[in-house]
Parts: sequence; structure tokens; C-alpha cells
Amino acid sequence: MSESTQAVRRLKVVVADDQAAVREPLAAVLGMSEDIEVVAAVADGTEVLAAVAAGPVDVVLMDLRMPVMDGTEATRRLTEDHPEVAVVVLTTFADDDSILAALSAGARGYLTKNAGRQDIARAIRAAAAGQSVLDREVQDRLLATVRTKTPVPAQPLPRDITPREREVLTLIGQGLPNRAIAEKLFVSEATVKTHINNLFAKADIKDRADAVRRAIAAGLA
Repeated sequence: MSESTQAVRRLKVVVADDQAAVREPLAAVLGMSEDIEVVAAVADGTEVLAAVAAGPVDVVLMDLRMPVMDGTEATRRLTEDHPEVAVVVLTTFADDDSILAALSAGARGYLTKNAGRQDIARAIRAAAAGQSVLDREVQDRLLATVRTKTPVPAQPLPRDITPREREVLTLIGQGLPNRAIAEKLFVSEATVKTHINNLFAKADIKDRADAVRRAIAAGLA
């Protein structure tokens, strides 16, 4: 079979939002991507859990404020019971408490509803690949919160961190997303992701928020 005729593996996605006027158009638009298949569009956290249990599901695009079970609690339960399923939050709320609660519950991405279709699709793909994606507003707020509210003891980086990985950590600490880091370093986003994967493994960094803390602790931000 030639490369052009090989079927593209489609990521199976659940869209969760209590407003039908939001979730239905969003599901329809995402379904236009050749590598994304929306397998369910649901209205609350309990329906998310049911859809994932019926599976298979790769990513849940999760609103936070929903009836019956909110998105943060649904994210926590998915992280405990279905750690293979990535959660990307898509919400109108970008306050400190909402961001920290969602990331602490296990969300791999956090976008506001100002995000465009391509940004959302990109975040879904990144989350499915184990990457964390925060939009710029969220990253800026998270950075400010960590700097002003979280005491961070001095913590040196492992000796095998390369100069380039140190540069990447510095830029993460400054709040830059992968695309901006790639532009600043004159490399591709794929190269940045490779550096981040290596950095996270060497320094035992859990996610983007943890990377910001480590950058501050190392005196890089």
C-alpha cells in the first residue's frame, strides 16, 4: 500500500460542554480534521465518564463548569481510572483557582474559548502525544501565580542537562509556548518537543507547571 493511500489514524475525541450551542458546532468543526474523530458530545462529567468507559477514547475536550459533575472532578476521576486518556480543558475561565485545580487534577492542556479551531486541534494532538499545552493567557497567569504565591526552594538541575535544554527551560519559565520557543531558537516545533521530552525525563519534571517551578528554582526565570 502506498503512503498516499494509507489510512490516517484518527484520534478519538469526546467533547464535553453543558451548552449545546457550543459543543455541537465545536464537535462538527473538529470532525472536519482528517485525524480527529469526535466519538461523543456530552453535557456533563458523568456523561464523560460513561463515554470513556464505552471507549476507546484518546482525548477529552473538557469544559469546567458543568452540572451534575464538573470538569475538574471528571478530570480527576479520568486521571485515576483512565490515565491513558488525555484531558484538554476548554473553558471561559482563566482564573488562578480554575487553572491550578484543573492542572492538579491531571489536565494536560488548558485553553480558553478564545482559542481557534487550529489551536484546539493542535492541543488535542499534543495531549494525545503526552505533551502539555497551555494558551498564552493561561501560561502567563500560571507563571505569575507560581512566582508570587508558591515558595520555591533552590533546586539545581541534573548535570546531564544540555545547554540547549537549559535554554528551553529558561524560555518555558518565561511563559513562552512551544511555537515561540522554536522561533526564538530558530528550530522546528518538533525539535523543541524533543528537547522538552528529554528535559522532563532527566529532571523528573511532571508537566508545564512543574517546569515553570523548576526554572524559577534553578534561577532561570
